[in-house]
Amino acid sequence: MDRRSVLGAGAVLGAVMVVQPNAAWAADDQMRPPSDAELTAARALFEAGAYDRLAGALPLLLAGAEHGVQTGPGGAARATGVWVLASQLAVKQGRTGAAGVYAGLAGAAARRSGDALVLAAAARAAATPLRRTGRPGQALDLLREAIVQLTSASRPGTAELDAAGMAALTASYTAAQAHLRTAADDFADEAEQTALRLERLPHPVGRPYQLTADQCVLYRIGIHRQLGDIDTGLAYARRLNPGRLSTAERRARAATDIARTLLDAGDTAGAFAQLCLVEDAAPAEARRPSVRALTTRVAERRPGLPGLAAYARRTTAATNMPSW
Repeated sequence: MDRRSVLGAGAVLGAVMVVQPNAAWAADDQMRPPSDAELTAARALFEAGAYDRLAGALPLLLAGAEHGVQTGPGGAARATGVWVLASQLAVKQGRTGAAGVYAGLAGAAARRSGDALVLAAAARAAATPLRRTGRPGQALDLLREAIVQLTSASRPGTAELDAAGMAALTASYTAAQAHLRTAADDFADEAEQTALRLERLPHPVGRPYQLTADQCVLYRIGIHRQLGDIDTGLAYARRLNPGRLSTAERRARAATDIARTLLDAGDTAGAFAQLCLVEDAAPAEARRPSVRALTTRVAERRPGLPGLAAYARRTTAATNMPSW
């Protein structure tokens, strides 16, 4: 595989719509590189499921990223973070083509940064549009490379282990979608072993791990559903405590994956109950195209479920999300 064809797709962005900045993005010079504080604030919006607000802030950050990538490794790392977020948000919006373009820009910037952690983030961002466009093998190659780079040291640090475990979870889900059962199980096992290893190491102050036992259980639900193991997926769903997931986006993702698994098992009422939890965790998640499609499937099977018609009206209402 030509790695440059995936992470090096650094096509120049077209004209970027600039919106008036506010809060953490207030600046006189709209073309300056994004700061660490701005990138942290943008990530917090994504984790909170505040996708409309993030979409409003992204044009300014994207314009700054184009300039920041030229300022050195640090600027390239921050630019990668912006383009990773843009790719992740495009995935949420069902815009696979845009997600792939932003992931390509992230990969090109990540290589300029020379940072294995940044490269791993770019690889994970690239995996979703790759598998959605029928290229799971390329996604798995990127993720394997990222894991190797992160763990090649004799004693990788906690940040490297955290990132490697998350890359392994992404690889497991990617393999499951491609019906590569052995690879999916191997990657999931690797992530779980890494999570156990992290639990025994000193925890860095103020920086929670993404990789936790609960995160692994969450991924297992979707992995086994993709493999057709509905009963196993439901068994993992019963083990999951969504309250221990650290962000609203993750809690909404858990409810979505459980809803899909329950619907596949024939429990339409249970699936709708989970969709209500999606809306409770992050209302914007319930308005995502893929989740609206799931709501439509529920309505087709049980149109008379109490509360379903009102839920469908709320979650299919048009949103005023900026285009970028």
